Amino acid sequence: MKRKTIIILTAALSVIFTLALAGCGEKENPYGDAVRIHIRANSNEKTDQDVKLKVRDAVVSFLTPLLVECKDRDGALAVISASLDGIAFAADAALKENGFGYTASVRLAREEFPKREYLEYTFESGFYDALIVELGIGKGDNWWCVAFPPLCFVGDGSGGDVVYKSKIKELIDKYFGDGE
Repeated sequence: MKRKTIIILTAALSVIFTLALAGCGEKENPYGDAVRIHIRANSNEKTDQDVKLKVRDAVVSFLTPLLVECKDRDGALAVISASLDGIAFAADAALKENGFGYTASVRLAREEFPKREYLEYTFESGFYDALIVELGIGKGDNWWCVAFPPLCFVGDGSGGDVVYKSKIKELIDKYFGDGE
């Protein structure tokens, strides 16, 4: 009985994984309705840039479970809008925990962004809905991510590594290891 359950579970996960990867080779830009996250550091001082990444971790950890079920841009915007106080609290807690006296301001805005290319993905220049998290005076370099669809970029913003957040892949890695 146990062996049969394991075989069925493995087959089901294989089918889900295959379906999830079916569109991975497409080069078409699916991000016209993207909702972006921008975290703007207080300054370009190393300490301000370092804490920006700690705030990033706190904000992404807070938002990920809230956005996982969103089916469209409007749903993601509604969730983010309803969560602005929680996002600010998470950002401020990260700042305070790391000894910073300034706070974060958080808002949803439609802002113009330049064209950005990351590997085979292109975000055309234009106006995007975005969650803006400004730390202190917000005059430093920023980190950005895409909250919807759930595609997050990490690295230095110069076309480095791309990490796709996939709940299915996370579950498979959790139960079967990451192959390393």
